[in-house]
Amino acid sequence: MNISTFIATWWWVLVLLLAVLFNKLILRFLFGMVIVPEDRIGLVTKKFVLFGANRELPDGRIVATQGEAGFQADALAPGLYWSRWPWQYSVQMIPFTVIPEGKIGLVLSKDGAEIPTGRILARKVECDNFQDAVKFLQNGGQRGRQTSFITAGSYRINSYLFEVTIVDQAIINENRVGVVTTLDGEPLPVDSIAGRHIDGHNNFQDIDTFLAHGGNRGLQPQVILAGSYYINPWAVQIEERLMTEVPIGHVGVVISYIGEDGKDLTGETFRHGNIVSKGYRGVWMEALGPGKYPINIYTMKVELVPTTNLVLNWANARSEAHALDKNLSTITVRSRDGFPFNLDVAQIIHIPANEAPKVIARFGSMNNLVSQVLEPTIGNYFRNSAQDSDVINFLTSRKERQEAAREHIRRVLEEYNVNAVDTLIGDIVPPEALMKTLTDRKIAQEEEKTYETQRMAQEKRQGVERETAIADMQKDIVKAQQSVEIAQRTADATVKKAEGDATSLKLQVNAEAEATKLRANAEAEATKLRAGAQAESTKLNASAEAEKIEKTGKAEAEKILAIGKSTAEAYELQVRAMGGDNFTRFKITEEIGKNAIKVIPEIIINGGAGTDGSMNGLLGLKLMEMMDADKKLIKPAEDAAE
Repeated sequence: MNISTFIATWWWVLVLLLAVLFNKLILRFLFGMVIVPEDRIGLVTKKFVLFGANRELPDGRIVATQGEAGFQADALAPGLYWSRWPWQYSVQMIPFTVIPEGKIGLVLSKDGAEIPTGRILARKVECDNFQDAVKFLQNGGQRGRQTSFITAGSYRINSYLFEVTIVDQAIINENRVGVVTTLDGEPLPVDSIAGRHIDGHNNFQDIDTFLAHGGNRGLQPQVILAGSYYINPWAVQIEERLMTEVPIGHVGVVISYIGEDGKDLTGETFRHGNIVSKGYRGVWMEALGPGKYPINIYTMKVELVPTTNLVLNWANARSEAHALDKNLSTITVRSRDGFPFNLDVAQIIHIPANEAPKVIARFGSMNNLVSQVLEPTIGNYFRNSAQDSDVINFLTSRKERQEAAREHIRRVLEEYNVNAVDTLIGDIVPPEALMKTLTDRKIAQEEEKTYETQRMAQEKRQGVERETAIADMQKDIVKAQQSVEIAQRTADATVKKAEGDATSLKLQVNAEAEATKLRANAEAEATKLRAGAQAESTKLNASAEAEKIEKTGKAEAEKILAIGKSTAEAYELQVRAMGGDNFTRFKITEEIGKNAIKVIPEIIINGGAGTDGSMNGLLGLKLMEMMDADKKLIKPAEDAAE
């Protein structure tokens, strides 16, 4: 394409554009044609009114609804319009009002009725989300900040009447609650710090319903949970706070600052504050268990009370994780003898869950319980206890003092609905000068014990050496002792045998006497029988001979019987007169003398000094053996004599 062709082409394009523009200008001037694009609205300003009743706006108005001169409430939607001559009307094309996602549009009306005195927000009127300005003004819309707002979307908003401010949605994060303060509504009652509970406003997203039902301005008892909300920040302020957490091992005692006055549930015995039912003003009888709760921290307070055993340390260098004892320190006491010394104490307490509201009603918090009861009670007890004793006695009687302290503190804390589990005395630090004296004394005592131990060790060493020497001789001593014991037992055996032989001889003598008696009786009976038999056999021969023989037999029998009987009686009289043992010895001696028996052996074995018993036993044994031998010789002779 050459230059001439290029110039010619653009010439015709320019001519065409000028023709179109000229035609629009002609239509604009001749017919008042206005074209509003599809992404715009037309804001109309009427410059003048030639005739008619509504030539000027009423006083205080800035937007015309009846065709008056000025800003027109009726904006032009996209399209073609006529009779908008440029000398009478000016049309400003503006884009739609677009509210992005996650945003809301707050609306400020520049015209409308006056807001009533005491109000700060204009109430909602029907006006198609502020797209119909005429309806807004005709329905009594009020100038100023509106309670209503527009949500995400595109709107044909007349900016001559409405000013839109885009803000973020209200977002309450997880594990948090929104504490609400309303900026409009009825004034709060004189004796209340928060408004009344109002239903139906959908978490304050419908503020008009809230106000219509008599909602109060200021702090609200209701809270908003986690989530996203369309809330008008001109009407509602939200403070995001953490949820109230009651840890495991604790209960949460609720103190409500709002609500009606409830009936005291503690009775007449508890005079330290009212404890009421849930929902009333005061300390709630029902404590909160472990968990998380959406509590309005400005209308209610939750005091955490441990229900597990709680350790409190009166020690400078130690504090528990609960920090209730962070202000407690080592107790300084003074003894009876004037010495100051330091004392570490640990107190274990337990508060039952059902007693926790009473503790809070009485003291207000756990810190107050520690500072107002535990600290003075325990400190004063040990100071008083130390004044009754000197330092040394206090140290030595630590166990007894700990038990006494446990019992005393238990009785005191029971009056405050607290259980005292145990009282423990920790480190006791006496004065340094006294400790040096005690240390020196202890060292001297230990040295004395050392010397005594050394002396006892020397004595034990001497004893060991002596026992060693005795042990070396023990073999010979044992051998000699065994020899003596053997000899002693041999002698005892000899004596026992002699005693047995004597008893045997006595029995034999008695038996012999009885045998003699029996033999005599038997012989007499035999003679009698023989005489009877002989008499019977010779009865037939001659009665004279029979009678002779009979008398002779009887006489012989009586003789024998008399001899035996007299012998037996003589022995019996001798035994009775002399005694059994003496009679036995007499008969033995008589026999020995009669028969010339050798009693004493030719050779006597002497056991040495102190062995008389053994010698006697041996002599007796030998004597019995000899008597047995003689008896064996005498027995046949007696039998032969009989």
